[in-house]
Parts: sequence; structure tokens; C-alpha cells
Amino acid sequence: MGDRRLYLHLVTWLGQWPPGPGLHVVGSYRRDLPAWDGRLRPAIAVGDGRGTVLSVAPRHVPEVRALAARSHRRLLAGLPVAVAHPRWVSNDDVFRWTLAPAPLPEVGEWIAPTEPGLPRWLGLFDREVLVVRDADGRYLAGVAIKRHDAHGHELAVGTVRAARGRGLARRLVAQAARRVLDEGAVPTYRHDPANGASARVAEAAGFPDRGWRSYGVYPP
Repeated sequence: MGDRRLYLHLVTWLGQWPPGPGLHVVGSYRRDLPAWDGRLRPAIAVGDGRGTVLSVAPRHVPEVRALAARSHRRLLAGLPVAVAHPRWVSNDDVFRWTLAPAPLPEVGEWIAPTEPGLPRWLGLFDREVLVVRDADGRYLAGVAIKRHDAHGHELAVGTVRAARGRGLARRLVAQAARRVLDEGAVPTYRHDPANGASARVAEAAGFPDRGWRSYGVYPP
């Protein structure tokens, strides 16, 4: 894996790392604690292409292990019920991280997420967000940081439709990644495997696809 920050992030966030070959269902008290947005994440998994750690609350470990043993292909669909959140959603992502963000020029400014005119999703964050606005002060693009723990911070980015294709997202992601590294953590980035635009942003910002994947159960 090559970096102690990434190791510390994953072992803290999931409860165990590295996984070893195959799927490892582990119990972690963190699945019963609010995440960065104040809501639970009752199941989180990360795989490095050789093995996967699936983290759930300790009381759900037996049922999740039994589910995985019955049908690994149906594991994702059955996870919400297995972790006692049947109405929540499950999804999988490409999991990326970097120690060397692309040396793209900075384009945004760090402001409070409560500033007027920002999209609602940025209001979920309690610390500064990185945004680009036009000459009239209208929001064009922004990045926020999900601080999962002291060692790993995940980036989230959004661009209004009219401003896409200008390279704003990749520059913001690279700029935010440098800040995360300066703070002593490793920057991570997750996206739907079918989201080609997000994949291109990640690649251009210096987040290669190493074959790592992530999945879990999330609030609807």
C-alpha cells in the first residue's frame, strides 16, 4: 500500500486492514457512530483488488457473514436488511487515493459553507469548502471534504451544468487534495463506476484507478 496514512485511515474507518485474499466481514463500533454528516453508515467496504474488508456493527457480523456465504453476488442487494436498515440504499464505487495530486493551477477560494448562493449539498459540511464563482458571484463549482477520521479525508465535487467542460472540477480536486496532504491526511475519492465524467476528473487531478473498489449501505 505504501503510505502509513492510508493504512491508518482504513484500519480506523473499517476496523481492520489490510484484508488478505477474499472477503473479510469485521465488526466495528464506528458503524454505530454518526459519520461526517451526522448520519450512520451501517456497512462500509473497501477492496484493494486482492481482498476486501466489509465493516459492520459487531452484532450484525454473523448475519452478514451468512449472507456472503450464501451468495456473494447478492451480498450488496441484501446488505441493508442484514444491517437492520431495510429502506436504506446500497451501492458500489471506484475507490481512489493519491499522494501526488496533479500540479494544476489553483482556481477556487475557501469559504464558509453557510455563504449565500451555494448549493444545498455543500451545506451538509461544517468546515470551509472550496468554490469557484463567476464575476457576478454565482456558484460554478465546488469541492468539500468528508473528514472520516484524522488520517483519511474524502473529496466530493460538483459543477453546475453551464460550467462543465472548463476543467474547473479537476483543478478544484487537485487543490483540495494538496490541502488534505498538508493537514497530514491522505485524500480519497469515490465515484460510481458508470460515471465517466467523475472518473476523468479523478484521473486528471492525480487520482489513478488502482483497481480498488468500495461499497456500503447509505441513508436514502
